[in-house]
Amino acid sequence: MVLQVEDLHTSFFTKMGEVKAVDGISFHVRERETFGIVGESGCGKSVTGLSIMRLLPEPSGQIVSGKIILEGKNLVELSKKHMRAYRGKVVSMILQDPMTSLNPVYTIGDQVGEAVRMHQDLPENMVEAEVIDVLRLLRIPAPEVRLKEYPFQLSGGMKQRVVGAIAMSCRPRLLIADEPTTALDATIQAQYIALFEDIQEKTNVAIIFITHDFGVVARICDRVGVMYAGKIIETAPTRDIFKNPKHPYTIALIKSVPQLDKKDDRLFSIEGQPPSMMNLPKGCRFCPRCHVALDICKEQEPPEVKISENRSVSCWRVK
Repeated sequence: MVLQVEDLHTSFFTKMGEVKAVDGISFHVRERETFGIVGESGCGKSVTGLSIMRLLPEPSGQIVSGKIILEGKNLVELSKKHMRAYRGKVVSMILQDPMTSLNPVYTIGDQVGEAVRMHQDLPENMVEAEVIDVLRLLRIPAPEVRLKEYPFQLSGGMKQRVVGAIAMSCRPRLLIADEPTTALDATIQAQYIALFEDIQEKTNVAIIFITHDFGVVARICDRVGVMYAGKIIETAPTRDIFKNPKHPYTIALIKSVPQLDKKDDRLFSIEGQPPSMMNLPKGCRFCPRCHVALDICKEQEPPEVKISENRSVSCWRVK
């Protein structure tokens, strides 16, 4: 097991009150496995990734409780100094927007080489060779030329690959990819997903893939956790999620994906809005938007039901 997250609670403390962005989630990721976290915007996907990286904006953002065990070490208990030694070397993250992730005044070689210099005790002449190797790993053409260029000289898709190269520069054990394909067109998106699979094959890296796109989930993820209002409400192998979704929210999300083999006059959409994380409803958090809610759903939060070894659901209709 590469990563084990246990009952993680992350909150933002504001003048308006406590925002429980991540409210008691648990999951694990194995070696060479891609675990997808999917859900609507604002459900806590990105905060989960930032919590694992210990990159929450302080002092408002805090891990309140829980464990993040990476290769036997609880990252929550590490000091900032020790966490810096892990971040980039053992666990890395690809942030959402490559346009803002890259510094416009530094060359590609400087930015990819920064992590190499920090975590690998290499002489300067070998740092450049290592940077070229990682650029080649990300299938960036003419890496000897690219490392001397600046971000403005690259296309959006190429910048996204450079961000991936920075994350993979020290061959981490765990890679967190936060919606890395959102800004890419369909053709480049398919190439980028294939690139992830190729990297995983070569390095055995475990991947957490954060997305709102079930099409991407179907293409790359081995297992998936469906997240809603700060909680993971269903976890299952990807094939099972598509073949037999259990939670009403998961069913609704899959129904909202356009089907090329069906002609519909109107696309399905989930009515209503996700709840405010400062004013969560009593009982099940999806209840106000659920068409099959029971009376108990309005009063009590559903427990997690273990259907099988790799599958769990939090819904009163599942027993």
